[in-house]
Amino acid sequence: MAIDEEHTRPAGVDDLTVEALGNISEALEAVEIARGHLYAFHRLSGTADLTLGKGVDQLREAGHAALADRIQEELVGRNVLQGRWTFQVVEEYDDGYYADFKRLERAARDEIVEGKRHLYEAEMKEDRRTHGRPGHERTP
Repeated sequence: MAIDEEHTRPAGVDDLTVEALGNISEALEAVEIARGHLYAFHRLSGTADLTLGKGVDQLREAGHAALADRIQEELVGRNVLQGRWTFQVVEEYDDGYYADFKRLERAARDEIVEGKRHLYEAEMKEDRRTHGRPGHERTP
């Protein structure tokens, strides 16, 4: 049987600790997904503003200058939050909450389990797989 030292818990680490680190890792995964949605929000908001600008130009070209001017002045290039475009929201999130979350999750793993990742999942895989069956190998 192949040994997977990268996913073997260090001696003396109890089940509750592995479960706790697994939950912290799962929480980080949720933060990563939230970050992806934030970047999608950033991209979609930018696309909306650029597309809106094209629509405003077309309204003006079609002879609706007053309405085009109103939309241009009130909405095109507007902040999505007080004083912020979406790139500023993304930067603040990345540099603050996200960076701190990643740093502290890593610190917990480094301090307790020699930096090893996904110990909870690796042990779950070992428990759930059918030993000796193709497609159920421990390691690649």
